[in-house]
Parts: sequence; structure tokens; C-alpha cells
Amino acid sequence: MTLFDDLGEDVPLRGVPRRVVSLVPSLTEAIETTMPGVVAGATEYCTHPEHLDVPRVGGSKYPRVDRIVELRPDLVLANSEENRLEDVEHLRANGFSVWVTEAPSTVPHALASLRRLLAQAFEADEPEWLVQAEDLWRETPPVRRHAVVPVWRKPWVILGRDTFAGDVLRRLGVSIVYGEHEDRYPRPKLEEMLSWFASDQADLLVLPDEPYEFTAADGPEAFPGVGYALVSGRYLTWYGPSLVAAHRELRRAL
Repeated sequence: MTLFDDLGEDVPLRGVPRRVVSLVPSLTEAIETTMPGVVAGATEYCTHPEHLDVPRVGGSKYPRVDRIVELRPDLVLANSEENRLEDVEHLRANGFSVWVTEAPSTVPHALASLRRLLAQAFEADEPEWLVQAEDLWRETPPVRRHAVVPVWRKPWVILGRDTFAGDVLRRLGVSIVYGEHEDRYPRPKLEEMLSWFASDQADLLVLPDEPYEFTAADGPEAFPGVGYALVSGRYLTWYGPSLVAAHRELRRAL
């Protein structure tokens, strides 16, 4: 049978995949939680479920394609933002089916993508975690805080428009200051970010621990006198089973 991924590309399958290599941490967690034992290989950054014990194929941006080929997967899972097109094309040229998910801009978008992947490619029943996540994240409350959200430093990179993490925060009542910026991940100077707080247009600094590992000693010192919240990057940026706990833990942190 031939299915179509989020980008409209053909995904030929010889039945329900039984061996999957995932190059996306959140997809690894979603597949292994829903269908234990199906994941046959994953990246070094696929840290959940915590019990996952499978061969590693390098990182998301620079996976070991030769190692993926050796594992002979029925299906490879990738993402349009996290993985390189050249690696996807290399795998397809070698006869491997690759399902590429689109980088989601909202929580509903992410969950709809997961539902389609699970239902169409794996013929799986709707998992309870997906139903719970949809229920928890359905509402969008009034804005109560305005935040600047760095995801990297040296240089500073922050959340801008149409990002999944930005929508997660918005559904917790936190609007990101750069939400209307032309770039999804702007690179403003520190002085510009500080000016938002000085003019009271921002009142919260949100610092996740991935992809850059911000800590109490690395990040807040650049914003003296600014209130900040250290949050789990997994809860802020992963879409899948983690969204259930994320709703509670992020509310607590913020």
C-alpha cells in the first residue's frame, strides 16, 4: 500500500511496520509508548521512554545513514525541521520508506499529525495519552504574561512566529513577545531583548533546558532583575505522550 506523509510524499509500505527507525525524539516516544517493541533504532537524543534500549544511529541533524541501512527498517520517521532532506532522499534512493512529519506550529496540528501517522501507517487504536493531551490543551486562556523565550545563546536565538513551543505557552496564558516576528527563530541582540523588559512590554523570561541547557547560573545573569522560569525543554517542545505531564508541570513552573 502507498500512503502519504505530512509533506504529501509517497510512503510505500508492505503492511504494518514492525521495525521502525526514528530520527525524531518526540516520535520515538509516541511510537514506543503506543506500540512497545516497534522502535528498532533511534537517535542519541531519543531519551524517552526512559527504558528504551535500542541501537543508536547518531544525531538528528547528522544521523549515521549507513547504520540505519544496516538495521533494515520497514519505516524511517523524520521531521521537516529536525532532519536534513539529503538524508531522507538518500534513504529513499536506497529503497527505504520514510514518513516525514511537518514541523507543527500548534498543539492541535501536532496531535492531528500523530493521530494520522498512528492510524494510517500502524493501524493503531487511538491511544489514551492522545485523547488526554487533546483535552488538556484544547483551551486558550486570556493572556496574563508576556515572555521572551531564548532557545540558544552565543548567538541568542529565541522563539518567534508559528512555533509549537510558542503555542504551548499561549495555551497556558503566556504570549511570546516575538510572536509576530517575520522569522520563526529570530536572533536579536541582547540589548533589544532587554528593552522589552525595560518598557514593560515583557514581564517574564522563559529558559528551557534544551536545545540549549539554560540553568540558574547560565542565562538569567544576562537579564538582571528580570523574573524568569526554568522549564523542561522536553515539556515545551516535544509533542506526544509528554504533553500530558507537560500541562501540569509547565503551569507549575510558570
